[in-house]
Amino acid sequence: MLQGAIFDMDGLLFDSERVWDSLWPVCFQKMGLPLPPDSFYTEGRGMAGKIYAEHVRKYYPDADVPALIRLLLRLGDQRFAQGVPMKKGALELLAYLRAQNIPCVVASSSPRSMIENNLRYAGIASYFYALVSGQDVSRSKPDPEIFLLAASKLQAEISRCVVLEDSPNGVRAGHAAGAITIMVPDLIAPDPQIQKLYTFCCLDLSEVKTLLEQTKR
Repeated sequence: MLQGAIFDMDGLLFDSERVWDSLWPVCFQKMGLPLPPDSFYTEGRGMAGKIYAEHVRKYYPDADVPALIRLLLRLGDQRFAQGVPMKKGALELLAYLRAQNIPCVVASSSPRSMIENNLRYAGIASYFYALVSGQDVSRSKPDPEIFLLAASKLQAEISRCVVLEDSPNGVRAGHAAGAITIMVPDLIAPDPQIQKLYTFCCLDLSEVKTLLEQTKR
């Protein structure tokens, strides 16, 4: 019996990774910086805090990285205030988990205010027992700290929790935590290395619901 479901947010619950990708070029233009290669985006997915700042600095060693990230977050606040579409099957899966008395937690690298705004705007805040943000941990994904903290919020064993993630870094974190890790790829398909780390891979959250129904029997 599952003791909890731990959800990533960007790219998993909401179609928001594309929004972040569209904001970065605006930031680079405002700061007078060249556009990065695609690897800047793929390698950084799921990261936050110091780890993400180090990632940005790797590509822009001479830039004012704190100012660059502050600008990104400010633009993100403005954009997300307008709402972001939910991913297919999100509400269906949340309703199923509620019916099964399986508590849910959001564990996202995003700031807490952004998580709260997205959940409130979409009308799904009541489905979640707790929230864990990138501000609540000292180590970002792929470190498992955020998922271990989420499980502790539920007073649950992490091995009896399912972690739902769209990014390779999130899958690495879920695997390292010892959770049942389900990948729902968004912008990055799993490579052979990531395929060895997740427990299941689903096309969307509707398929996750079907999987949980089948494995419950």
